[in-house]
Amino acid sequence: MAIDLDLCSACQACVVACYAENNIATVGEEQIQKDRGLHWIRIERYWKTEWPQPRALFLPLLCQHCDRAPCESVCPVFASVHSDDGLNLQVYNRCFGTRYCANNCPYKVRVFNWFKGEFPEPVNAQLNPDVTVRGVGIMEKCTFCVQRIRRARQQARAEGREVLEGEVVPACVQTCPTGALTFGDLNDPNSLAARLAASDRAYHLLEFLDTEPSISYLKGLGAESG
Repeated sequence: MAIDLDLCSACQACVVACYAENNIATVGEEQIQKDRGLHWIRIERYWKTEWPQPRALFLPLLCQHCDRAPCESVCPVFASVHSDDGLNLQVYNRCFGTRYCANNCPYKVRVFNWFKGEFPEPVNAQLNPDVTVRGVGIMEKCTFCVQRIRRARQQARAEGREVLEGEVVPACVQTCPTGALTFGDLNDPNSLAARLAASDRAYHLLEFLDTEPSISYLKGLGAESG
């Protein structure tokens, strides 16, 4: 994935879309104040404080799907694993909530499910049947909407072809009104995501940790976002 920080307006559409697509429960204001929110993507806000025109800078933060993910090596039950297509997956029925992975994640993008998710009527009518509703006491995180990836792959296999560019679109990418998020195959140098990741504006978060994230951020054209 590539995220252009010049285009992000912090509208939170990606956050809402992620909630709807992945059956994420809302926890209420009190639990949010205790840092028990379940959002898989959040918008970090920073201030460029140059008087007289201070400016807010925004950075969408989600699981970086690192190729050398520090969360995977500490899980005692292999609930945090790497898939063949480069995704950092969370196997819910293995996880029993040690939270070692969250402690070892430098990006702090994993959340612990403190309570059983509740979806009162009529909210229960919009639950996605392709995504399991997680139980209490496990870790949750962004999956790049893996259910959409699997569906596109199955469709392509049935038609005897490869998955096409732009055929897999995670909910956050689909919903972004400014087109700040781009998803694609980084192994294909011709894909838009790969070309953006190779641009001079691209950088990775906390590169000095050598986690090899799969998300590239594009600095603002005026270098304000860097």
